[in-house]
Amino acid sequence: MIRPAFTVPGVFSALEVAASGLTAERGRMNAIAGNLANARTTRTEAGGPYKRLDPVFVSKPLMGNAFDPVLRQVAKVEIGSMATDTKPGQLEYDPGHPDANAEGYVEYPNVNVVTEMVNLMTASRAYEAGVTSIESIKAMAKAALKIGT
Repeated sequence: MIRPAFTVPGVFSALEVAASGLTAERGRMNAIAGNLANARTTRTEAGGPYKRLDPVFVSKPLMGNAFDPVLRQVAKVEIGSMATDTKPGQLEYDPGHPDANAEGYVEYPNVNVVTEMVNLMTASRAYEAGVTSIESIKAMAKAALKIGT
């Protein structure tokens, strides 16, 4: 028996797409947690203040060799890279700080706590949506199994 060189989308591919979204959003939340943890870090191993990290999501085709053009567009998501935010940090006057420059100013990281908290809420909501979609996929699979009984 000759089998086609593509897979038919179904429950498992839908779960794979939803699970990739959960993994990507968890990575985004980890990056946000790192940004918040380093919001006052003025010295890193590379020198200078901590620079905010932002995950870059990329889509990866799930079935690139499918005959149906619609199926070729089904994609999962991954974190492709972590982009470093190049915006300058905030300068605060603190001449007693060990990292103060000659004028007495310290450059703090370019992390805005309010922005990071909004990003964290957005990532959390996206994660919840992914969990809801997985629950729906599971319910559909259970209903499909009951058809034959």
